[in-house]
Amino acid sequence: MSEVILSVNDLCKRFGGVTATDHVNLAVLKGETHALIGPNGAGKTTLISQLSGLLKPDQGSIVFQGKDITDLPAHQYCEAGLARSFQITSVFPDFSLLDNIALAVQANQGHAFRFWANARRDPTLRRSAHEWLGMVNLDDRADWLASEVSHGERRQLEIAMALATEPSLLLLDEPMAGMGQEESGAMISILKSLRGEKTVLLVEHDMDAVFALADRISVLVYGKVIATGSPQDIRSNSEVQRAYLGEVA
Repeated sequence: MSEVILSVNDLCKRFGGVTATDHVNLAVLKGETHALIGPNGAGKTTLISQLSGLLKPDQGSIVFQGKDITDLPAHQYCEAGLARSFQITSVFPDFSLLDNIALAVQANQGHAFRFWANARRDPTLRRSAHEWLGMVNLDDRADWLASEVSHGERRQLEIAMALATEPSLLLLDEPMAGMGQEESGAMISILKSLRGEKTVLLVEHDMDAVFALADRISVLVYGKVIATGSPQDIRSNSEVQRAYLGEVA
């Protein structure tokens, strides 16, 4: 049996009269790509925000690598080995792609507050940054400003920045949001290359991408997990079909 790296137990988050996550139970296995899907307003981003420490649950616990991290501040979630990308890209637009990655590498090495000019002269730091850029097929744009590349390439850069912190679990919140078909294809290829190498919890609306990437899928509807299983199991689940058909209708 595979090791459980993340265990979510009875997690609840309420905003006034709205229950955004309703007694969520979820287990992510080490090395898997676990997709979290659901109709709009299902509570997916609220759940990811709790799993990254940005929102504190009203009830329940989050256990990561055997340690209860529920009450830790957000920066200690990062230190524990969780990295997150956001629906809206969060890169430094006036820095080069290489500088963006170097910042992430520097933070991971414990030198985040060292004067930036030193980092630009650090050959070890820059060599490592080039390697991460190569992993997302952006090494030929290393000296471009982040503001000069396409939306899809900024998303790839954000993935590289998250990977450069060498997380044990990567939380990806709609990495293909706003992408065209070609850009989505490039992102799917990058994420496929991580399968078995990195543990990923993926929130995504693109069902073609989900079924191409996921080892297991959990379905969230009105804050509740209604099903978890293999892609084949989820495709044939009548309750999941009703949830999505209802959204389309």
